[in-house]
Amino acid sequence: MTISSLTSFSIAPKLSCSMIPTTTTKTVVHTFPTRTHFNSTLISKPNFTSLFLTKSTLKPRLRTSGIRCLFTGIVEEMGEINHLGTTVDGGFDLQIRAKTVLEGVNLGDSIAVNGTCLTVTNFTNEEFTVGLSPETLRKTSLIELKPGSLVNLERAVQPTSRMGGHFVQGHVDGTGVIVDKEPEGDSLWVKVKVDKDLLRYVVPKGFIAVDGTSLTVVDVFDEEGCFNFMLVSYTQQKVVIPLKEVGQKVNLEVDILGKYVERLLSSGFVESIKASK
Repeated sequence: MTISSLTSFSIAPKLSCSMIPTTTTKTVVHTFPTRTHFNSTLISKPNFTSLFLTKSTLKPRLRTSGIRCLFTGIVEEMGEINHLGTTVDGGFDLQIRAKTVLEGVNLGDSIAVNGTCLTVTNFTNEEFTVGLSPETLRKTSLIELKPGSLVNLERAVQPTSRMGGHFVQGHVDGTGVIVDKEPEGDSLWVKVKVDKDLLRYVVPKGFIAVDGTSLTVVDVFDEEGCFNFMLVSYTQQKVVIPLKEVGQKVNLEVDILGKYVERLLSSGFVESIKASK
């Protein structure tokens, strides 16, 4: 867990009372107490990550912004797991070799690793470290990673970024299992089996993030509990999905719009609108 604090400071201007003709002045002191921000996704501490990293050659820059992360599902590069291991407080550290996502990186930045929003706790010119909580390990496929594994990487978007994919929060809803891979020309069909609780949010021609990759669902097979999608040749070379074998897990994040619609319908929102007419 990364911890960033806002520095306490005070401003003490001298203000004259304009309503009464006097030379008496009143001092007003505005104090801003230190506030500590926690990222609940991670539980590793910076001092523990030093056990897994060589001394950084870059000057650490703490980020104090409290803005939540948002991604588009357009993978920037594939990184390589360099090291992984448990921490003293029960967490799990990943050290990832990368290049593109390290450009302009700051401590506390959000990077999606196979679609999971994680926080940078340490970095050098060639790699960065993120921590995983027990809950993240339970809900995602990241527990299956090992040194040498490739992972999809994407930095959180900036306000000026193009939205090439769809709104991806980096909050993995669950995992699916690849049950079939079939080439067609230079494209690749992939079929994924998923629990019914998630399958109800998957619709033909709708969006879904698979290992953090924004993809369009082609068909949904309710009886099989599966959905499929197709990867064109270019995408196959840029993401890790084609490298996975049948039987391996993938992280899934369904389109958040579907969950909002379901919530509104179950809350009686539609009925209340009809009743107001």
